Amino acid sequence: MRTSKQFVKSGVLAALAAGTFMACQQPAKQGSTTAAATTTGNNTATVNQGFIIAYVDIDTVEANYNYFKEKKAELEKKQQAIDNELKANVRALQNEAADFQRKAQSMTQADGEAAQRVLYDKQQQLEGKAQNMRAQYAEQEGKFNEELQKRLNDFLQKFNSDKKYAYILSYRSGASNVLYKDEQYNITNEVIKGLNEADASEKK
Repeated sequence: MRTSKQFVKSGVLAALAAGTFMACQQPAKQGSTTAAATTTGNNTATVNQGFIIAYVDIDTVEANYNYFKEKKAELEKKQQAIDNELKANVRALQNEAADFQRKAQSMTQADGEAAQRVLYDKQQQLEGKAQNMRAQYAEQEGKFNEELQKRLNDFLQKFNSDKKYAYILSYRSGASNVLYKDEQYNITNEVIKGLNEADASEKK
């Protein structure tokens, strides 16, 4: 069974990364991708006019977005509760099986077969219970993915309502398709600040 950390890394964070990928909703005007050059003395500075790509560092969002941290902690507690309950059930079944082994020699064949059937039925019930609990957890984790992505998408639409950025990409150290990033287009802190402020306003 995957742990909560594995769930978060594989599911929640993937949804978060996907949610940060937003394209400009209006097509760029002709020539907007062409950089304009301005000259001051002997220095030439290139200024991008109309096509700016920003990025959000997902690792930093995970570490600083309060909503993500709170929900992640809730999921971890639920996962731990599931693990603890199933382990207790397994131990109880193992104890019954050990007790059966101790008494087996003194049982009649019919009693022994009946006891084995009881143990088998309990094992099947426990496996079914484990599957149901894992399915319920996966459903909760999936809803969290959807809610997290919706929150981020909604915020970025407002954040970029002035169409300042043509694209807002997601970046993760060691697991990103972004080969180069310029720190001046890192809007992560602005995004985190805005997300936390929006959540604080909702709670009020």
